[in-house]
Amino acid sequence: MTSLSSASGNSTPQSDLSSILKEQAALLAELDRRRRTNLLSGYKPYSKQIEFHEAGKGYRERLFMAGNQLGKTLAGAAEAAMHLTGRYPDWWDGKRFDKPVIMLAGSESYELTRDGVQRLLVGPPMNEEDWGTGYIPKAAIVATTRRSGVSGALDSVTVRHVSGGSSTLLFKAYEQGRGKWQANTVDYVWFDEEPPEDVYFEGITRTNATRGLIAVTFTPLKGMSTVVARFIMPGEDPGALQRSVITMTIDDAEHYSAEERKRIIDSYPAHEREARTKGVPSLGSGRIFPVLEESIKIDPFELPKHWVQIGGLDFGWDHPTAGAGLAWDRDADVVYVTKVYRQSHATPIVHAAALKAWGIWLPWSWPHDGNNDMAAGPNLASQYRAQGLNLLPERATFEDGSNSVEAGLMEMLDRMITGRFKVFSTCGEWFEEFRLYHRKDGKVVKERDDVISASRYALMMKRFAKVKADAAAWKFQDRKVV
Repeated sequence: MTSLSSASGNSTPQSDLSSILKEQAALLAELDRRRRTNLLSGYKPYSKQIEFHEAGKGYRERLFMAGNQLGKTLAGAAEAAMHLTGRYPDWWDGKRFDKPVIMLAGSESYELTRDGVQRLLVGPPMNEEDWGTGYIPKAAIVATTRRSGVSGALDSVTVRHVSGGSSTLLFKAYEQGRGKWQANTVDYVWFDEEPPEDVYFEGITRTNATRGLIAVTFTPLKGMSTVVARFIMPGEDPGALQRSVITMTIDDAEHYSAEERKRIIDSYPAHEREARTKGVPSLGSGRIFPVLEESIKIDPFELPKHWVQIGGLDFGWDHPTAGAGLAWDRDADVVYVTKVYRQSHATPIVHAAALKAWGIWLPWSWPHDGNNDMAAGPNLASQYRAQGLNLLPERATFEDGSNSVEAGLMEMLDRMITGRFKVFSTCGEWFEEFRLYHRKDGKVVKERDDVISASRYALMMKRFAKVKADAAAWKFQDRKVV
C-alpha cells in the first residue's frame, strides 16, 4: 500500500498537509481575534439606529425609545465608542468630535451599568482577558480603574483618540442620586434606561459649557414619566427645538423573522406588550384610540380607479405642518389612510411643492386657522391656493356645519372598532402619533397629533372626495380657484 508521502503526482506529504491545516487554523483564529477586538468596525445599524445617530448632528438631546432587545443599547454603545475614539465609519452623518472627549455613561445601578453599558463598551465584566471585545477596540483602551464594592465593575476607562490625545469615560449609576453625576464639564452623557428627573437635569448641567450631547436609550416601562413627556409632549417649552425622539418597534428589527416577532409579542403580558415591543409608553385608559395597531394596519395596494380620494392639511410652524391622503371605498364604507407628510419650520411654498406630487387634482380639506390673517399678506389657505394646491372653498366641517374635535375622534374610533378605518403600513409618522395620542385629566393632549389631525379633517370632508382625474384632462379642465 502506497503511503501519502511516497505517492506520485500532486500528492501532498502528510507533514506538509498538517502544517497547512495549522496555518489555516492560526489564520482563522487571528481573523476572529481581530474581529472580536475591533467590534466597532463591523457595526451595521438598522435604519432606525441610523436615524438616531444622524439626529445628533442637529439636536442636543436625543431619546431612542424602543422595545426590549431591539438594539437601542447597542446603538448607544456603538456611538459612544465612536466619539471616544474618533473612529467614524464612512457612512457616518451624525455629530463628530475631532478631539478627545469626556463622557459620562450609566444606568439604574452600578450592577446594571456593569452588565449593560460596560459590557457592550469594554467586554465581559468578569473576564479581564476579554476586555477589549466590546465596541471600544482593544487597541484603543489605554487604562482602566476599578470601582470598589461592585465585583467586575469599572469606574473609568481611558481611551486613545485618533487625534493623538485620550478620551475619558466615567461609569455612573442613578441609584445614589444626582450627586454622583456631578463632575467637571463633559462633552457627552449617555443614559441607558430611563433616568430620574433630577439625574437627567444634572447630566444636562454637566454639558452646558460645552454644548455637549445627551443621548437616552430605554424602553418606556414607567409610562408617561417626566423625562418621556419632556421629549414627546414639550408644550410651549422653547427648548424642545433642541430635542429629538426616535421610536423603534419590533417591526424595525430586521434580525427577527415574522414568526419570531409573533412569538416575542405573545410572550409579554397585554399591559406591557406595546412598551416592550414598540417602545410606546403605557397610557392606560388615557389612550384616545384603545385598539390594536395590527387591527388597522394594512399593506399598501393599488387603489381601484372608482374609489374617491381627498387630502387633509394641518397647518403649523414649530409643530409640523402635516398632510394625509385618504381613499374611500364608498361601497363598503371603508376609509384608508394611504400617504402622509410631516415637516416643521417650512413655508407654504415648500409644503405645497411636496403635496402637489400627490396629484394637482386632489381636493384638500383644511382647518379653521387657515382663515387667520397673516401679519403681512393673505391668509394661509390663500397662500396654499396661490401655490397651486386644490384647497376646498371652505374649512373642514361636518355636514351639519359643526367641527367638533371630539366628534371627529369618535368617528375615527368607531370606524377602527368596526373595521372601517385602515392605515397603510408605509405611513410611519401616522403610527408614531397613534401610539402616543392620549388624554390627560379627560382632555385631549394636543401634542404630536399633526398627521392624525390632518386625517381627521379629510375624514370630516370626505363628501367632497373625488375620483382620481387623468392628468391631461385635469390640466385643460376649466376650474375656478377660490
